[in-house]
Amino acid sequence: MRIFVTGANGFIGSALIPELLKAGHQVLGLTRSDDGVQELIGAGAEAWRGDVNDLEGLQKAVEQSEGVIHTAFNHDFSRFMASCEEDRKVITAMGEALAGSNRPMIITSSIGSSNTIPGTLPVEDNPTASSKVFPRAASDEAALGLAERGINVSIMRNPQIHDTVKQGLVSDLIKLARQKGRAAYIGDGANRWSATHITDAVQVYRLALEKAQIGAKYHAVAEEGISMREIAEAIAGGLKVPAVSISEDEASDHFGWLMKFAGRELTASGKLTQERLHWTPTGPGLIADLKQMNY
Repeated sequence: MRIFVTGANGFIGSALIPELLKAGHQVLGLTRSDDGVQELIGAGAEAWRGDVNDLEGLQKAVEQSEGVIHTAFNHDFSRFMASCEEDRKVITAMGEALAGSNRPMIITSSIGSSNTIPGTLPVEDNPTASSKVFPRAASDEAALGLAERGINVSIMRNPQIHDTVKQGLVSDLIKLARQKGRAAYIGDGANRWSATHITDAVQVYRLALEKAQIGAKYHAVAEEGISMREIAEAIAGGLKVPAVSISEDEASDHFGWLMKFAGRELTASGKLTQERLHWTPTGPGLIADLKQMNY
């Protein structure tokens, strides 16, 4: 298939391109710059020069493709809700361009979009959280609305995707620990985040695209939960700073915008995804990558 990939120069997109090419697909990658064009051509992909917020341009690219993988997202968390609503519009626009065909689209969301049933890990078949409670669920709502109309859209919910260079929100914790001179966790640090190595994450995107099941929800989860204390201690070891417990009263001042995530349980099961896609993650764990990275 000829696959249109948004965020093609990003962390996930740039790793996804060789995964798709190796499987025999062609890639048309969205990029905003001349350097991005050259990077995509060098990787063996075609380049579509444009911007993710140019909805008409996105639709033209989708019309020239046999499938879509949407990985782009504005990670400026100072305007998180606005970014989530913009993503809703992007997904809806691309979905409209797929109407009347069975061409598949995989959109990207967060495992936080899966409603939690008390005492259990969120699973793929759980109801979707409301975007009024968890703004990132706007992407899920857009995709599920398209699926209800018979448009072939499914959802990839990501945990912290990592290697030894980037680790999702953990990268922001590292920056913060470097600035503050300490790696902090709240209380006993027992709240957990799920994680997956980038090589495993791009494999599950490809498998989901090839299966192309309307309305499917996938959790790209390899490790169900690593405690914030473990994460802070690994960061502290790398930066040679102390790992410290702070109270909830101190946490907002310490974490700033990260506070909305730092004390939260961001964990989920990926077992159904592994079974349904015959996906077996094999990459290094998050703590192993944190211990191997160059600080």
